[in-house]
Amino acid sequence: MHIICTLREKSFKAGGLMKKGIALALSGGGYRAMAFHAGVCRYLAEAHGLDSVKFISTVSGGSLFAGYVISQAGMKWPSSDDYLKTSYPAVRDLLTSYDLQLAALARLAFRITNWPHIFSRANIIAQALKEDLKIDCTLYDLPISPEWSINGTTAETGKRIRFKFDEVGEYSLGYAQARNFPLASAMAASAAFPVGIGPYSLPTRKYQWVKRPWKAPMSEAKVVKLPYRRLRIYDGGVYDNLGLEPIFDNGILKTKVDASIVASDAGAPLKEGFNLGTLNPFRVKRILDIATDQNRSLRVRSLHGHLDIAKTGACIWIGDKPNPGNDASTKHTTSYGRDCLTSLERQHVRSYPTNLSQMRPEDFDLIAQHGYEAAQWAHRLRPFA
Repeated sequence: MHIICTLREKSFKAGGLMKKGIALALSGGGYRAMAFHAGVCRYLAEAHGLDSVKFISTVSGGSLFAGYVISQAGMKWPSSDDYLKTSYPAVRDLLTSYDLQLAALARLAFRITNWPHIFSRANIIAQALKEDLKIDCTLYDLPISPEWSINGTTAETGKRIRFKFDEVGEYSLGYAQARNFPLASAMAASAAFPVGIGPYSLPTRKYQWVKRPWKAPMSEAKVVKLPYRRLRIYDGGVYDNLGLEPIFDNGILKTKVDASIVASDAGAPLKEGFNLGTLNPFRVKRILDIATDQNRSLRVRSLHGHLDIAKTGACIWIGDKPNPGNDASTKHTTSYGRDCLTSLERQHVRSYPTNLSQMRPEDFDLIAQHGYEAAQWAHRLRPFA
């Protein structure tokens, strides 16, 4: 795909997007999120911003996106040029030609050995990622930089569990060295939608777990035996769909070096209205959606407070209006190479379903363009550098 770049910020011409680094948080949202993040990263890449990424935190679709990009680039985070030339087209080809949901269902239906995973279908998603997408590597194969946290939610404790370079764990249970843990399994666990997919089942006895008091040195870590033979790991979005906590929590930037937070939020917005009947089982799901939306709102408010003080960084939100006056009657050309999306097109992007089913090329292009435009607009409002 030909990349057209006619509008660049003055700071880009000065030699790059960032001087102090980027902490990139990629939300969940299935294939919709992958396409949106692809567009956001395309904007960063055109400005050579991907070369400044020092930290990555991902959830669900964000984990699938980052894992595929890194594996496709030879187990490294791609340079901005490599992303534009190779990674972006590869993501587009993947999402418009491969149905991960269908691939997993076929493995469940036709492989008897998979039948024990009927209620933990994320394990089957991991098989598809390994066999079909050739993500046949371990956490230890990940690049040291940027530092990447793959996030899930532990059903037994309700806490965020992380997969990171050579370890897996969460603070209430402890951590285990897991150099041989498959990257495909970490990605699948992070994307284990509670209803559509079910949890990833992780056998705990395969690893030695250690725990230390809060903020204590590693010398105080002690070997512990977990009270659970298996951990059921759900989508990281159950706990934090923005994936912010490893980077930013309670108003504090948690990275080891100063960095601008760029959060790409492709989560499905909460739909207004409540017309479900008294006996409709989806009334319970509505309550869960409200709780999830409130969790997200609290995190976003805290992040915006930090961004207002830091004067750098962005929360790039799907459905956001990237240009004043942009509607069906007012067209604006952007550096993406075509007119900005209209309000109707943005609404289509917002309402695109959260799943892992093959996309139409025109849907990918709309969602990716929206991510690009939203990132461009966010940078103009508050520069990332």
